[in-house]
Amino acid sequence: MIELYDTTLRDGTQGEGICLTVQDKLRITAMLDDLGIHLIEGGWPGSNPKDAEYFQSVRTLNMQHARLSAFGSTCRPSMTPEQDANLRALLDSEVPFTALFGKAWTRHVTQVLRTDLDNNLRLIEQSVRFLTDAGRKVIFDAEHFFDGYRADADYALATLRAAVNGGAATVVLCDTNGGTMPWDIEQVVRRVAEAIDTPLGIHAHNDGGCAVANSIMAVRAGATHVQGTINGIGERCGNADLCAIIGNLELKADLRVLPPDRLPKLSELAHGVSELCNIAHPSGAPYVGRSAFAHKGGVHVAALQRDPGSYEHVRPELVGNHTRVLVSELSGRGNIRFKASEFGVDTPGENSTSVLSRIKELESQGFAFEAAEASVELMMRRQLAGYEPYFQLLDFLVVVEHREQRGHLAEASIKIRVGDRTFHTAAGGVGPVGALDTALRKALADVYPAIDRFRLADYKVRILDGANGTSATTRVLIDTTDGESVWSTVGASRNIIESSWQAVYDSFEYGLIRAYGPRCSSQVLAESA
Repeated sequence: MIELYDTTLRDGTQGEGICLTVQDKLRITAMLDDLGIHLIEGGWPGSNPKDAEYFQSVRTLNMQHARLSAFGSTCRPSMTPEQDANLRALLDSEVPFTALFGKAWTRHVTQVLRTDLDNNLRLIEQSVRFLTDAGRKVIFDAEHFFDGYRADADYALATLRAAVNGGAATVVLCDTNGGTMPWDIEQVVRRVAEAIDTPLGIHAHNDGGCAVANSIMAVRAGATHVQGTINGIGERCGNADLCAIIGNLELKADLRVLPPDRLPKLSELAHGVSELCNIAHPSGAPYVGRSAFAHKGGVHVAALQRDPGSYEHVRPELVGNHTRVLVSELSGRGNIRFKASEFGVDTPGENSTSVLSRIKELESQGFAFEAAEASVELMMRRQLAGYEPYFQLLDFLVVVEHREQRGHLAEASIKIRVGDRTFHTAAGGVGPVGALDTALRKALADVYPAIDRFRLADYKVRILDGANGTSATTRVLIDTTDGESVWSTVGASRNIIESSWQAVYDSFEYGLIRAYGPRCSSQVLAESA
């Protein structure tokens, strides 16, 4: 059995820009437990008040699968373990496991710890024994082990034996600087497994881009304990990504590491941790990224429609993900047919060709439809015979002025047609797009009350050809929500107001379809008196 040891709450928080509250850490702990992680490292109780508070608060959680571990270091060179406040803090955390790190590289012993090699062995053995005598199960993290093994293999092994003599349950070989190659990991772990009769673990960092591969190779060579973080967050280039490791071990190596039926929770957990860390989830993350099973090339999509496994190495549902087909200038008719089926739009073959041609034409002008699927769906619906929009733009005027006493002001007037009625309204706003949005709402609100639920969720502007200065093409992406779902629309023009209007128009039209259903010429629109 492979034992999974998660250090997201300790090593992961050492990543740049990562900061978790105690409540965040408790929520992640519950999520990791629900997934079925075996050991969760909650933090370093002797290093800061937040981690000490976490170990007090975590006792209220009803853990079903995971056991907790606290992290700390061997005692200081001039002390005995009984004198060391950090070791006492580990005991005060009252958790069953302790991960204790010590120096395994002679360079660190002499240059960083500033002690002699024999004293370092004493620190390791006595510190481990101090904790095991108090009833703790100790996992010894041999810091910089692989660098230490290259420099002096005998001494690196001696540090492991010191930990074993102290009663360590597992010794973990750490690639702390993250620069060891997979073939070296496998070779060294095999040699250590022959020399040390104690369960081995691996703790890899990603500075060489090999942390996941190194972890897998260590398991192949005999390691039964794997440390890492969710999404690979951590100091410098991060730690080994447990999500990728779990996927590879379960689906490629045929090793059961999670309880039955837990693997489909993997993507949800990965996205949840990103959300609590307040970082964008990596789109290209293996198994759990939004793009992990996304297909853009027309040849790929055509093949997927014939054989779902032709361009996917595993079924995405196994890890809680799903297949996505993107629409762009690289698309083929298969992409359009796939998206039409997904949207529930019955698009004839000639319409698919027409939509595809229109997409390619617009993308050459600066539009991008990958992240604006609502605009794609509208394009398909507008090709259908009899489709009628909920409203039509006749005119709009936007004015921005600066007044000495009041600063900048924006006002928009808009004239639209709904059925056989014409509405002409005006409204002010903080800026020109806001004024235009408010004027459109004012014109439509009585006819379509659902518009009151539409809210701007995000507004992104990108300059596409900055070398053209103020005449550059501007792309606008708008995310809109009705409180239940979010949809995205796009516009592009050399006039930023025009590109914004294109995205706003699509966002309202799509929202009205969501609220009232597609409108065709045979329908009679219920209008206000």
